[in-house]
Amino acid sequence: MEQAEITRIVDEVILERRSVRGFLQTPVRKETVLEIIDVAARAPSGTNTQPWQVIVVTGEKKAALSRELLETTLDPLRDAEHSQEYAYYPDKWIPPYIDRRRKVGYDLYGLLGIAKGDKVGMERQFARNYTFFDAPVGIFFMIARVMGQGSWLDYGMFLQNVMIAAKARGIDTCPQAAFCKYHRIIARHLEIPDDQMLVCGMALGYEDQSKIENTLRTERESATSFTRFIA
Repeated sequence: MEQAEITRIVDEVILERRSVRGFLQTPVRKETVLEIIDVAARAPSGTNTQPWQVIVVTGEKKAALSRELLETTLDPLRDAEHSQEYAYYPDKWIPPYIDRRRKVGYDLYGLLGIAKGDKVGMERQFARNYTFFDAPVGIFFMIARVMGQGSWLDYGMFLQNVMIAAKARGIDTCPQAAFCKYHRIIARHLEIPDDQMLVCGMALGYEDQSKIENTLRTERESATSFTRFIA
């Protein structure tokens, strides 16, 4: 295969990857999931530490976890017992980040017919995270608590590899930090040891193209707007 064709294919897979929020129930073979993770594990890591730990959950185990998470997030009293284990978002939002955050929210809820100010509708849509948006496969990613900030950078490259390797096989994903608030519930269900921290979850499966939310295409800044060349 010529270099130009390789470039075109790789670029196309990266550009087509997006967060899917509606999946078919079509199963994904265990062997395919392992193949995706194996490829992703070629991500670079400082001094080859390979800080990733992965749990794949399907079937009744996934359903039982989803049931408890849904019951908890929709019950204000139970929800108040839980908090984030690490700060994913800033304490104080500033432009342009707050503007981008608001726009993607307005765009998604607009597609779904959820009006601005419809708190109940927004909460119920957000709660769909905990069903993995109906995907047949849920994945959880952990890191040893002893690892430092650099290993989290490594982890981001691994997660991107998972999503790109999946997309190259016609399989879609949705990375989900939403799970992190309920890390204690997830640790109990999946027997995650105390010395490991939950990084995020991920839904994996085949896109349901009939879902209006899957028509969402988020905007990206051009490289020229955030890149400087100095000679």
